[in-house]
Amino acid sequence: MAKSYPAGYTGYLHSHPRGQFLYAESGTMKVTTGRGTWMVPPHRAVWFPPNSPHQTGTLSAVEMRTLYIRPDACPPHAPQGPCVMRVSPLLRELVRAAMAMPIEYDEQGHDGRVIALLLEEICWAPSREIIVPQLRDLRLLAIEKVLASDPGDTRTLEEWAAFAGASARTLARLFLRDAGMSFRSWREQFRAQASVPRLMEGDSVTTLAGEFGYETPGAFTAMFRRVMGTTPSQYLANVRLSFREAGLPK
Repeated sequence: MAKSYPAGYTGYLHSHPRGQFLYAESGTMKVTTGRGTWMVPPHRAVWFPPNSPHQTGTLSAVEMRTLYIRPDACPPHAPQGPCVMRVSPLLRELVRAAMAMPIEYDEQGHDGRVIALLLEEICWAPSREIIVPQLRDLRLLAIEKVLASDPGDTRTLEEWAAFAGASARTLARLFLRDAGMSFRSWREQFRAQASVPRLMEGDSVTTLAGEFGYETPGAFTAMFRRVMGTTPSQYLANVRLSFREAGLPK
C-alpha cells in the first residue's frame, strides 16, 4: 500500500495480524510502541511483527510505503519486536515495484518472483535507533508534555518536582522505573530525537544549541554524540550518503 500523510499526523494505536514493513520514500516518521517513541528517517524502514501494537505519526510530510507480510512468510530470524532497519537501493526499487502490483498478485508468476526477491533482500538486522522510553506515571507525562513544546526548558529536577507536585527523590525513582535511566539521560535522548528533523531541515547547530538550552554549540554537540554515537555533522553526512546510494532527494 502507498499513502501520503501531512506533517503532524498522529495516527492511532493499532496492530495487524500480519507483519508490517513500513518504509518512507520521503519524510520522517514518528513511531510509538510499548518500548517507547523513536523517529524513522527516510533512509530507514520500521518492522512490526504480527500483532504488535503501534502508533505511526509524522514529523514532516511523508510518502509512506507499507508491505504486509503473512506470518508464515516471515523468516525465523525476523526480529520478534518492533525495530528500525536499513533499506538498500535494490530493496527500495523492489518496494516500488510491489506498489504497482494488485493486492491479489500472481504468486506463481512474475510478481511472485519479485516478492520472493524482496523478502530475500530485507536485511532483518536492526539498525541503530533513537528511542525515548515510554513514560507511564502521570507526573512524568506532564513533564514530557511541557518539553515536547519547549525542549530547551532547563529546569532542574528539583524545579520539575515543584511543578509536578512530588519530591525530587520521587521523580528520580520514577524516571528509573519508567525509563530505566536518570532524568538527565532521558532528557538528552528526548532532545536528540527532537533535534534530528531540525538538522535534516537545515537548522544549524548554533541555532539548535540556543533553542535546546545549551550555552554553546559544543555542549549541544557533546550531548548529541553521547546519545547518537556521532556528531551532528557526521550524522548528516551519513544521511546524505544514504540518500545518494538510494537515489533519494537530499
